Amino acid sequence: MNTLATLDWLIVGLYFVLIIGIVWWSSRKQDTSADYFLAGRNVGWFAIGASLFASNIGSEHIVGLAGSGANSGMAMAHWELHGWIIIMLGWIFVPFYRRSGIFTMPEFLEKRFSSNTRWILSIISLMAYVLTKVSVTVYAGALVFETLLPDTFGSPENAFWVGALSTVILTGIYTVLGGFRAVVYTEVAQTVLLLLGSFFITFFGLRMLGGWGELQAAVATNREAFALWRPLSDPEFPWLGIVIASPVIGIWYWCTDQYIVQRTLAAKDLKNARRATIWGGFLKVWPVMIFLIPGMIGWALYQKGLLAIPQTETGELNGDQIFPTLVSGLLPVGLRGLVVGGLLSALMSSLSSLFNSCATLFTVDIYEKMRPGRTEAQLVKVGRIATGAVVILGILWIPVMKWVNGGGLYVYLQSVQSYLAPPIASVFVLGLCWKRMNSRGAIAGLTVGIGIGLIKITVQALVGSGAITLPALVAFGNFNYLYFGGVLLVISCVVIVIATLTSEKPRPEQIAGLTFGSLTEEQKKAERESWNWVDVVTTCLVLCFVFGVYLYFSFWV
Repeated sequence: MNTLATLDWLIVGLYFVLIIGIVWWSSRKQDTSADYFLAGRNVGWFAIGASLFASNIGSEHIVGLAGSGANSGMAMAHWELHGWIIIMLGWIFVPFYRRSGIFTMPEFLEKRFSSNTRWILSIISLMAYVLTKVSVTVYAGALVFETLLPDTFGSPENAFWVGALSTVILTGIYTVLGGFRAVVYTEVAQTVLLLLGSFFITFFGLRMLGGWGELQAAVATNREAFALWRPLSDPEFPWLGIVIASPVIGIWYWCTDQYIVQRTLAAKDLKNARRATIWGGFLKVWPVMIFLIPGMIGWALYQKGLLAIPQTETGELNGDQIFPTLVSGLLPVGLRGLVVGGLLSALMSSLSSLFNSCATLFTVDIYEKMRPGRTEAQLVKVGRIATGAVVILGILWIPVMKWVNGGGLYVYLQSVQSYLAPPIASVFVLGLCWKRMNSRGAIAGLTVGIGIGLIKITVQALVGSGAITLPALVAFGNFNYLYFGGVLLVISCVVIVIATLTSEKPRPEQIAGLTFGSLTEEQKKAERESWNWVDVVTTCLVLCFVFGVYLYFSFWV
């Protein structure tokens, strides 16, 4: 297997020089918490849209999606065609967030409901970062080091942990120094490198395979296993489960999660925030082509004996090794360094976004509530310490991940999100649409829903490790995560409705401007003036693009 040559390392080094330059430029203005956490609320739509894409597409997407493409074809494409949900963020959710002048999503819940809901969502969000974003992103990046530099540090296992820890430390340094402005502007550069590197993987893979027709022919031999839509009898990806779980996860992630929404809060104004989501929605369609398809190309090359890919202990194809193997075994010197730079940029952009979001959540929603009156310098310092704690917990969770779901990295990510997303999405959507909903309903929905989700994760991990063999618990632990997400959504909504209707209505001043039914004519007019025909036309084009990709891959073989 090829390893990185001198030219590859030189290209990677040049990438880091570029990042250092951007961080230095960004760090010159960090006078207040608004500068550090939201870049002074003065970022344009192009940079924010690119940041939405780059922060979402981390190393877990590159590595995990390629693995899913090799193991299950187009099944995971549904989560990558969420461009229409990003459009929802800009047109439906962002006007409420910006109108309320918030820093964080928990802060919005406090304005809409009560301070208790703010505490609960802050803790849940930080916990979710440990279980998903930190652990998954670091694990995926470490796999790249393990594959590309197996003997550099004595053994592949050593390479794994050296890669994991070094990238965390380097990313932490530039995020701490540059704040959110560094996060946003480095992600613009990383988006370009990410798209370019992944394009070359697809190009060289298809050339070795013999073209797009050869890929279609290979997939046609295993059509049922690689189809976009699967029958209800499919044990892993039944179409009904996909239709239920995928949009719920998408609304939670794109419309209510601090990690993503924080970018739109940094925009100059509502018009720039909305246009950023339209641009981000367009970019979001491309992962199907540049990450999922390469995994299928790798599988086809493996089937034809043209590429050697590591196997699991059970003798199955190790999907999570597909992308790094394509890089090391397919690309020429120089381009290999470019793609490794893309992988590192994906890892670092996701981690830097995560670090800043963790700092914002803990500082604004927890520490500042406990210790009011702290100076701006103290708030920034506490945010950095909190971020370090979340990262350490995420790294400690990595060994447990394989017990929760054995279907690969990306399946693990979506399964855990299926257990956390429904309660949060329910509270936000019902909170905007239903004036009657109150604090008691929000608290009940969050605590009951997340409690059930955590029980599912715990039982699933214990079943996967072999610690539980009781048939009923094994059945519960193995219950399909897509259907479970739907069940949890129903439970959360029912709990919210019952708790709300059995307690007092919120006061009119409590919900003023925070629900659709409580907007004033002046607020409606201001929102209407924030968009024009350009926004409408580009929105329609993005929606048509998403629909077109859906339609093509529904019948492509």
